[in-house]
Amino acid sequence: MTIRLYDTDARQVRDFTPLRPGCVSIYLCGATVQAAPHIGHIRSGLNFDIMRRWFAYRGYEVTFVRNVTDIDDKILAKADDSGTPWWAIGYTNERAFNSGYDTLGCLPPTYEPRATGHVPEMIEMMRGLIERGHAYAADGNVYFDVRSWPGYLSLSNQDLDNLLQPSGEGETGKRDPRDFAMWKAAKPGEPSWETPWGRGRPGWHLECSAMAHKYLGETFDIHGGGLDLVFPHHENEIAQAKAYGDGFARYWVHNAWVTMSGEKMSKSLGNSVLVSEMAKRWRPLVLRYYLGTPHYRSMIEYSEEALREAESAFARIEGFLQRVVELAGPVDPAAEVPPAFAAAMDDDLGVPQAMAVVHTTVRQGNAALSADDKEAAVARAAELRAMLSVLGMDPLDEHWAGSAERGDDLHGVVDSLVRLVLDQRQAARARKDYATADAIRDQLAQAGLAVEDTPSGPRWSLASR
Repeated sequence: MTIRLYDTDARQVRDFTPLRPGCVSIYLCGATVQAAPHIGHIRSGLNFDIMRRWFAYRGYEVTFVRNVTDIDDKILAKADDSGTPWWAIGYTNERAFNSGYDTLGCLPPTYEPRATGHVPEMIEMMRGLIERGHAYAADGNVYFDVRSWPGYLSLSNQDLDNLLQPSGEGETGKRDPRDFAMWKAAKPGEPSWETPWGRGRPGWHLECSAMAHKYLGETFDIHGGGLDLVFPHHENEIAQAKAYGDGFARYWVHNAWVTMSGEKMSKSLGNSVLVSEMAKRWRPLVLRYYLGTPHYRSMIEYSEEALREAESAFARIEGFLQRVVELAGPVDPAAEVPPAFAAAMDDDLGVPQAMAVVHTTVRQGNAALSADDKEAAVARAAELRAMLSVLGMDPLDEHWAGSAERGDDLHGVVDSLVRLVLDQRQAARARKDYATADAIRDQLAQAGLAVEDTPSGPRWSLASR
C-alpha cells in the first residue's frame, strides 16, 4: 500500500514517503478573509479534507494546518471604503469561511493560525534573512532579494530575466523591481506593528513561511493550495523558507479551480457563487458531492445542469441506503473499503474512479434487493458507507443527519404533512377508489415529491429536478 501524489515541483506523480513514519504533516493556504466565500474558495478546503481523511483511513496520524490571512491590501481597502474596522471585516468573513467549511462537512484543522498573531515569528525570520544576505530593509520596508536565491521560480518553471513584476504601491527602495515585500512600512491610518526596521505590517508571503515553520517545523510533508497560488505566493514562500535554512515542503499539491464561462471563479469578475446562498438552494451534501467528485486537479465548470445531475446521482446512493435501513435496520460501515476503491484513492486521490466503485456497489445492492437477498444488500450497504465515510459523503453520518443538513427542521414538518396526504391515499386504496389514490399521487408529483410503494408502506422523497 503506497499513496501516490502529483507533485507540482517534480511535475510528476510520486510515491508518498512521510518525513516521520506513520505521520503526515499538511499545510494548506487558507482564506484571505476580505469577503464571504464562494464555492471556488471552499473547493480547495474540501479537496484537502478528502486527502486528510484518506491519510487517516490509511492509518496516518495527520497534522493539518490551515492559515487565515486576516490582514491584506484588499482587506484594508475595503475597510477604508466602508468605514468598517479592518479587524471586523476579517473576523466576520473568517466566521463565514468556517461556516462554509462546516456546512460542506470539512473537518476542522489541527491548527488554524492567523497572520496577525505571528508577527514575532515573522520578525525573527526577516532578521535571519537579512543576516544571511537574502533580504534588505529600505524606507521601512523589508524586501527579499530574489537574485540571491538561485532556486527562485523553480516551482512555476519561469525565467527570472523574463519575469515582469511591477513595484507595488508604496514599495519604495527596491534594488530590483522583482524583489518582493516581506514587510510593508506603515501608512497613516493603517494597523502596524513595531519592528527593528520601523513600524509596519506583514506582506502576504512572509506569514505562511513563518507559520509553517512554527507549527510544522523546518521540514514538513505536504504544502497545498489552489493553482493560482503557485506564483507568486508559493514561489515566494519557498524562497523565504529555504533561504532562511528550512527544508520546507517535500511535496507540493495544487487543486484546480471552479470556473464559470471558462474563467476562474472570483469576486473581481463578478461571477462568484456564495456558499451561503448555494446552501439555501441545494442540499449541502449534494454540494459536497458536486465539488468533491471531480479529480482535484481537474477544472469544474459551474452550471445548474451539472448540479442537478449531481443531485440525481446522489439520490440513487441515498435511495439504496434508505431501502436497506428500512429492510434491515441500521447498517454499520465495513471495516475496509473495497480494494478497487482503495487503489483509486491511493493513485493521486482518484475520486472519479473511486466513485465508479461507489455506483457499481449501489447497482449490485439494488440487484440484491430485487432478488430478496437481504444479506448481500446489507453487505453492499456496509461497503458503501465505508467508502462514503472516507469521502465525507455518508448521508447516515451524524453530521448530515443532524442540524448541519439544510432544511432538517423543515423536512420534519413536510414529512408530517405528506404523511397525512399519504394516509388519505392509503384509505382510498383500501376502499378501492384507485382514481382518487392516483390523483393524490399525481398531485404530489406535481409538487416535486416522488412516492414509492414498499412492503412497509409508501415512502416519499424529493423528485429529481
